[in-house]
Amino acid sequence: MSKKKAGLLVFLSVCLAALNVLLLTHRSPLTQRAVFSLELEADRAQEVHVFYSESDAFGTDRQVGAALEKAGSRTKLEFPVGMETAYLRIDLGNAPAQWKVYSASLSFEGETAEIPLEEFRNPEKAQQVGAVAEAGQALSMAGQGEDAYLVIRAGLGDLRPLAEAQTRRSDRIKNIAAAVFFDLVALFLFRYRKRALALPLEVFQSRHLIVNLAKNDFKTKFAGSYLGIVWAFIQPIVTVLVYWFVFQVGLRAGDMGQVPFVLYLIAGIIPWFYFQDALSSGTNALIEYSYLVKKVVFKISILPMVKLLSALFVHGFFVLFAVVLFSCYGYYPDLYELQIFYYTLSMFVFVLGICYATSAVVIFFRDLSQIITIVLQVGVWMVPIMWDLNILPGKYHWIFKLNPMYYIVSGYRDAFYQKAWFWQHFDMTVYFWAVTIVLFGLGTAVFKRLKIHFADVL
Repeated sequence: MSKKKAGLLVFLSVCLAALNVLLLTHRSPLTQRAVFSLELEADRAQEVHVFYSESDAFGTDRQVGAALEKAGSRTKLEFPVGMETAYLRIDLGNAPAQWKVYSASLSFEGETAEIPLEEFRNPEKAQQVGAVAEAGQALSMAGQGEDAYLVIRAGLGDLRPLAEAQTRRSDRIKNIAAAVFFDLVALFLFRYRKRALALPLEVFQSRHLIVNLAKNDFKTKFAGSYLGIVWAFIQPIVTVLVYWFVFQVGLRAGDMGQVPFVLYLIAGIIPWFYFQDALSSGTNALIEYSYLVKKVVFKISILPMVKLLSALFVHGFFVLFAVVLFSCYGYYPDLYELQIFYYTLSMFVFVLGICYATSAVVIFFRDLSQIITIVLQVGVWMVPIMWDLNILPGKYHWIFKLNPMYYIVSGYRDAFYQKAWFWQHFDMTVYFWAVTIVLFGLGTAVFKRLKIHFADVL
């Protein structure tokens, strides 16, 4: 074995060992949800909101709601709450009403802990709630205003060990599966290292050409128009203004958790604009540069990357715009915002892998461009950009989290205002890069397989 090959093997082994240790020793925080069940009735239809917290201070980011739709009917409402919950604030609608509470409980994985009705008789805190009295098997109380609520203690002590045990079992399964996956990827890359490194080497050797072509592509995209490249910024700004007007002015959307709706919208839509522009232009890169594809000596594998780099110019402008806008609202730049570079790079690699496949296939199946346009139009609503995922029951959240763009959009929000590091979302980070590696491998394989036919078809 040559020294070069032996050195590569040692380096790969050390990196792989470190990754395995990181994966196998990871422990997830206790994030599973318990279910707070409340059986009650009221003399008028009302919307009941429950806030949950580990202290008696409550924030709008930890609230769930359910509708009591029939007046005078005994109804059981369920609210998903965090396992760290120690206190519950129950908001009794937004209008005066007479209430009866029959039972309250917390459950997790089939185990249930009853909350004594005595907690409602002697709440930790109450506002606009009349005297509580016994009414048969229930407690009756009057909500006397538009902001009637009471705070009770939650009894999650018996359920917490069960949640912790399940979390550890789930961790072991996920961590072993992730370690095996990345080990197999590493072995595959080492076994076929010449093929795997061929594309990165082409890109590295042509890096100056790629940058120059990207600059030229950005400049010529709007050549001949009076405003020139200004049009690249006008369309996204108009789109943001339309969404803002429709949702906040027209539909009167309130704050999203701890931030105004406009900040929630901006943080989510900026990465989507880049993804949309990069995927659309990257898919048509070979068709647009068909005169270069026909040149025998030209490395056509760099063309999708040229389009993606060209789209980065507009993306960079909007990131700076977002930083200024957030600063105006009191969210000043800090170390968390450096993660924008990580999430941008992650999105770049993700969409590049897709574009290698789509740019190759579209040459033989031109309808793919129209299909991608429709997918993007629908896709913007499949990522929580203009709406909050928490309005849906927790059991459906995993469906939306399967979309890799959920990780990117959430990451931008973490960087701008939620102030969380990407490694705090360990499972999502591992999942995103596993999907990205698979898509990148499939994309480059499709590109190489069809490459020899490009010039003939074009």
